[in-house]
Amino acid sequence: MPLLDYVLETPGYGWKNENGELVKPAPSQILKEFFSRLNLFKSKKNWLPFFSWIKVVLLAPLLILFIFKFFSIPLLIAAFVYSMIIMGTHGTIWHHRYCTHKAYKFKNSFWRMVTQNLTISMIPEEIYVVSHHVHHAKSDQPGDPYNAQAGFLYCFLADVNHQPIAKNLSEGDYRRVATMMRHTGVVPNTYAQYLEWGSIVNPVRAITGTLLNWGFWAAVFYLIGGIPLVCALFGAAAFWAVGVRTFNYEGHAKGAQKHKDGTDFNRDDLSINQLWPGIVAGEWHNNHHLYPSSARSGFLTHQIDLAWYYIKGMSWLGAISSYHDSKELFLEQYHLPYKQKTSSPAKTNTSLVREKYVEQKVNSKA
Repeated sequence: MPLLDYVLETPGYGWKNENGELVKPAPSQILKEFFSRLNLFKSKKNWLPFFSWIKVVLLAPLLILFIFKFFSIPLLIAAFVYSMIIMGTHGTIWHHRYCTHKAYKFKNSFWRMVTQNLTISMIPEEIYVVSHHVHHAKSDQPGDPYNAQAGFLYCFLADVNHQPIAKNLSEGDYRRVATMMRHTGVVPNTYAQYLEWGSIVNPVRAITGTLLNWGFWAAVFYLIGGIPLVCALFGAAAFWAVGVRTFNYEGHAKGAQKHKDGTDFNRDDLSINQLWPGIVAGEWHNNHHLYPSSARSGFLTHQIDLAWYYIKGMSWLGAISSYHDSKELFLEQYHLPYKQKTSSPAKTNTSLVREKYVEQKVNSKA
């Protein structure tokens, strides 16, 4: 059985029924699973999803302070730009294109560390990376950890219910899974530590890294704009961390078939290109599913890709040693054939008109 078939912890309601069809659990089942997997008293192996959500809980009071005590239009604009654009783009640059798909390589670990910590740390790499490999292998099929066909709540709480790795992997399988994270700089647990904590990353390292990241950015924001700016931007980070959990439901058209001709060329799953995520975060999702390992997914002229601009800029600076860019391949394999196909009827009609004109001229001369 392929590793990706069992690398994630199976939810209590399962991935599929006896007929092999997707299980669509009721909201009550999803919520029960969610709170069970956050329960540290039940098992300390639940620490990583708990840690992911406790970050949001800890920063939520700062968001409230910003709204009710420090609110101003300039701070609102700063919070909007920080959450929607800066953090969104960073998620694409770091978690998506580098950590998961290895779309580019850093010259050294220093530039990797800089890129990792460009924003306030909110999403643990392990939660994102392993499950995202499964998502691409089983996109919109049973076993996809955020299958939009199972509903909004199924996707929204997936980081707890569906994305953590299995807790009973063999030593060989654990080493294979840990290898998926090697390039990210995450120092893996030993197999004995994995059996104790149920994760690749060690809790001490994860907590220490987050505290250092938060301390650095709190100091920077305080020096720039004092406590009000700290509250505004850390609150914005909490807002983004909640909002990003809605993306895969929207990015896969809420589980419906909504592909548009000339825009969504990948028809193997329900992924679609959306204007807003594309512009603010470079997340042209249908394009990405066509070429997952590409450092660019904004292939067409109007498809702004801020994540790609960062990667390309860092390449010019020498911080990134190599990258994959599938734009030319996309144009050759999909866009140009589509343009030729859609424009050929017009050309045929034009040719017919010209032939008739020539025929009339010949007949008149005759």
